[in-house]
Amino acid sequence: MNQRQHSLFTAAISLMLVALFGFFISVVSDKTKLAAQQQQIATKNIERVDPKLQPNQHARQAKKAEIDLRFSQAVMMLHAKQYDSAVKALHRVLELAPRMPEAHVNMGYAFLGGGDAKAARDFFASAIELNLNQLNAYYGLAMASEVLGDMESALGAMRTYVHLSPKDDPYVAKARAALWEWQAAREKANKKEALDQTEKSSDENKK
Repeated sequence: MNQRQHSLFTAAISLMLVALFGFFISVVSDKTKLAAQQQQIATKNIERVDPKLQPNQHARQAKKAEIDLRFSQAVMMLHAKQYDSAVKALHRVLELAPRMPEAHVNMGYAFLGGGDAKAARDFFASAIELNLNQLNAYYGLAMASEVLGDMESALGAMRTYVHLSPKDDPYVAKARAALWEWQAAREKANKKEALDQTEKSSDENKK
């Protein structure tokens, strides 16, 4: 290797190291920002109260701050499809706020994503009991019921979702498509059942 080639090789290595260092700094920076955001959520409601002067109110605000933190963590886990981690975070939320419908809904989606449609349906149903206008609970209930083969419940829940949703809801078109598909499948199944029953009756008459 001559001097010119050596210089080019050295320059290339230097550029590669700079690029790797920049990537490392970017990753660390993103993680630092995320940690800072979570810390901000955890502390934003408790900085206003002196725990010595107002211990009860401070405790309430600390509880709310933890709920906000755990809930935001669960949402991030759901988006990342880390369903087991989302379930753990939401379990803590529900320990602190057992009647929080949004937590019930997200727990439903976490279980649905993790493959437990039965548990998902139970959480979607409990969310609706807590808040009849919890739209995403109806959508989730429909999806979980469809997985379980309960098409009547799936159709009913999805119809309710479409009926209650605003016109600009981005999921309405998808919900209507699911309704059309499910209704077509049910009609096909009903026709087949009726045909099978007719054939069975005909065979019995021949006997």
